Amino acid sequence: MPTPSTRLPLFSRGSWSEADRIAAVLRKETVGGILLLIAAVVALVWANSPLADSYQSLMDFRVGPSALHLDLTLSTWAADGLLAIFFFVVGLELKREFVAGDLRDPKRAALPIAAAVGGMALPAIIFVLVNRTTGDGALQGWAIPTATDIAFAVAILAVIGTHLPTALRTFLLTLAVVDDLLAITVIAIFYTEKVDFTSLGLALIPLALFTVAVQKRIRSWWILIPLAVITWVLVHESGIHATVAGVLLGFAVPVVRSRAAGGPEAGPGLAEHFEHRIRPLSAGVAIPLFAFCAAGVTVGGFTGLTSALTDPIALGIIAGLVIGKTVGIFGTTFVLSKFTKASLDNTVKWIDVVGISMLAGIGFTVSLLIGDLAFGPGTERDDHVKIGVLAGSILAALLASALLRSRNKVYKRIHKDETRDDDHDGIPDVYQRDET
Repeated sequence: MPTPSTRLPLFSRGSWSEADRIAAVLRKETVGGILLLIAAVVALVWANSPLADSYQSLMDFRVGPSALHLDLTLSTWAADGLLAIFFFVVGLELKREFVAGDLRDPKRAALPIAAAVGGMALPAIIFVLVNRTTGDGALQGWAIPTATDIAFAVAILAVIGTHLPTALRTFLLTLAVVDDLLAITVIAIFYTEKVDFTSLGLALIPLALFTVAVQKRIRSWWILIPLAVITWVLVHESGIHATVAGVLLGFAVPVVRSRAAGGPEAGPGLAEHFEHRIRPLSAGVAIPLFAFCAAGVTVGGFTGLTSALTDPIALGIIAGLVIGKTVGIFGTTFVLSKFTKASLDNTVKWIDVVGISMLAGIGFTVSLLIGDLAFGPGTERDDHVKIGVLAGSILAALLASALLRSRNKVYKRIHKDETRDDDHDGIPDVYQRDET
């Protein structure tokens, strides 16, 4: 059994450059989360007002060239098109983390990957257990409670966690990004009924041209955007959900500049440039608009709400998000610490990990997308899915907020004490302890 002094710390702060980059990402996602919440509330109010028919008419309005099978409803454009932008950023973020971020170290990468897997597996198991006898294709929705909404969760953490350790914020962001990649893999494998391999094969051509262009550091939007759009159209035509194209395009962008393309020394690739340009579009426009199109469920008063919340599908979603996410993420992390050479960093407590695990139960964006794919948009069952996702996400947010707010007060007091007693050249005691 390794001694505590030789054990690897879980939730360590990481490098200063990585912490600074994470902080910048969190600021953008925080704004996006606030806009997402506003958009969802507006949609809910509109869909349950006397003008509800106008909301549904807007969502059913079709636009796009029918010759390319793209005469889609606005709600479908939001799910297939706007979310492709979001997943493009996810692809950039994940590749950057594993190529140039702290997660290029396998020891650091193991925790968020394992936690994301545990945080997806247990909610799915809980949903299946709740709906094992429901029948009528209910188990098709097993993946709905498995996703974490980055923007929503980060926005709440920013408001209530002003003094929480930076490592917790980094963990939540990385966990959610890995979670989204696993979710899009689930969508591609389990929610694709039929694949047109001709269209899928043709999609590799513009994807390859896009890859060559970005590897050569071509930034001309008149070249890159058409190639990206053609890739998206062909993936959409293939029958695989079009958001997969976003992830593939994100993976194609180089994180580090190669010597061949950049001269005698390597430097930063285009991933940082694209992320800086496109993340505000994703967090500030694409995700809020998707939330507006996806969250407008007509509750139908108290009777309708009661009916929805007694549906085993909604109950499975709520239990999966609130219980499954918390136990899955915390349990995986705890087991990892007990059976490997890893121990909790001395700046973090296990109760903090419970709070972050609860916060990961906010499964708004991707959960709503999977619900549409599982049961079809506009159906009664899909409405129950939306109510379940909203109820589960709100409950998870409230529980996590209560716990993390109390922990934030503790860290705030510690910070004040360290500031007052600081006589180590301006370096807080916590860093002095870590360095020794």
